[in-house]
Formats: sequence, structure tokens, C-alpha cells
Amino acid sequence: MARARKMLSDWNAPYIQSLVKLIETQSKATLANWAVDYCQQVLVPIWHKHYPEDKRPQKALAAAKEWLAGEIKLPQAKPLILECHAAAREAADSPHAQAAARAIDQSASTIHSAHHCIGLALYGALAVAYDMLGTKASWEELEQCAAEECGRMLAALQAVAVEDEPNPAKIKWNC
Repeated sequence: MARARKMLSDWNAPYIQSLVKLIETQSKATLANWAVDYCQQVLVPIWHKHYPEDKRPQKALAAAKEWLAGEIKLPQAKPLILECHAAAREAADSPHAQAAARAIDQSASTIHSAHHCIGLALYGALAVAYDMLGTKASWEELEQCAAEECGRMLAALQAVAVEDEPNPAKIKWNC
């Protein structure tokens, strides 16, 4: 593969649309908790394989958790999330880590706007695929691996989803 892709881009892929349908039924808090927890378990380890000393992604996730707990306000969390975004830009030499950091900053940004949680799938699933298969794998292999990871993401969201959520997030997809 000559140049690594930065994210999944087929919005209409069944593995993305199945997530979108469930996301649209959930509250912002449920979505943020799901995305942050998933990142902590799956994507932070990928980041740390490449940048073990850089804690900006964990700080962004910690800030999102503090916001969710009512311990801080959005203006306190936002700079830490933006620092994670900067970490992603700086990781251009590592598609694995860059995709992981982008998924993390988008997931943490879910506390601002619920639609950001889809970044978990668009970036995070590709980070996992790169981590498992390497950047030289064919796009077909990477996409299949990413689709399987999106299935795990869906299962994780289903596990925490609130049935008949009375206050689903009002999401406008601009994809």
C-alpha cells in the first residue's frame, strides 16, 4: 500500500450504518460513555505502542469522563481534547497511532456534540486494522478487519444502550 488511508470513508457501508441506526436512538451521555470506554480499552494501547510517553490521549479521555461526572465544565475539557487532536496531527509517521488518536479525540469530543462518536468507528476501526495487519495489507483486508471491529463496537454499544431512550441525541450527520 503506497499511502495509508486516514479513515474509513464508506458512509453507506453496512457496518457503519448499523452503528448509525443505534447511535441515533441513544442519549449523548450514553454515546460519550460508550466511545470513551471503548477507546480506553482498545485504542489507548495502540497509541502507546508508538508513543508510550505521550499521555495526551488519556488526558482527553479523562477530561471527558470528568465532564460526564459533572466534575468539570466543557471549557475545562476542551483544551485537553484539542491537545489530543494535536497529538494525532504530530503522529503522521504512524498511521496506527494517528488513527487511534483521531478516534480518541473524536470520542472525547462527543461530550460537546453527539455526532462525534461516529469517529470511533471511522478512525478507530482502521487503527485496529492497521495494528493487526500492518499498513502494507491490501485495502480489502484492512476494510474486512475494520468491519469486524465495527461489529465489536456495535456489540459494546448494544451492551450499554438504553432501551426506549427518552432523550435521544438530536444528531445531524454532515457526512
